[in-house]
Amino acid sequence: MKTLIRWLINSLGIIIIAEILPGVEIKTFFTAMAVALILSILNLFVKPLLIVLTLPITILSLGIFLLIINALIIQLASSIVPNFVVNSLWTALIYSLLLSLMQSFLQEIFQSDLQDHEH
Repeated sequence: MKTLIRWLINSLGIIIIAEILPGVEIKTFFTAMAVALILSILNLFVKPLLIVLTLPITILSLGIFLLIINALIIQLASSIVPNFVVNSLWTALIYSLLLSLMQSFLQEIFQSDLQDHEH
């Protein structure tokens, strides 16, 4: 149940940021759900590989290069999911930053709300 709720929360964050940020288009909520699923899969399998391959530059940049990796993951998701368009790498970078903030915010809100209902 928690996984389903987290997936829906992430989808909500994805669509909210797409509405706010110019250069990102998502057609439907189902597209946002697909993006959330694909991003989870890419973050699970592709991101660790990219981190290992770019470890020297990540260390030299004191971790800042991880932002570029996140943007590349967003771009890759954009090429995989139909009806999800991200215009540029810079847009993907801003989108990934805003998405991380939004997901943290939404997770905190819904997490505390769920805990209130359990007690």
